[in-house]
Amino acid sequence: SLSPFPSPLSLFAPRPSPFLVPARAKSKKAKSSSGNGRDSAGRRLGTKVGDGEAVTAGMILVRQRGTKWRAGWDVGRGRDHTLYAMRDGRVRFYRRKG
Repeated sequence: SLSPFPSPLSLFAPRPSPFLVPARAKSKKAKSSSGNGRDSAGRRLGTKVGDGEAVTAGMILVRQRGTKWRAGWDVGRGRDHTLYAMRDGRVRFYRRKG
């Protein structure tokens, strides 16, 4: 057994294939099948009255995030940038020049 040559029987012994890679053990638990499937309800933003419509004081004219529309005469702006009528009248939307 101290011979530098292999024994004739060891030439036919099964050897591990160099192409087989051992599988790694799992290190984490398997996750649930779907991480999706959730969504929030719409926020119902936008204009609530049309151009030329009659409104009463306190009616909401526009719900918005930020100041997409600016308040004009007799229109108030809430904490969340909601525009509302401050007195009875008719709504007019207009574009500012410049």
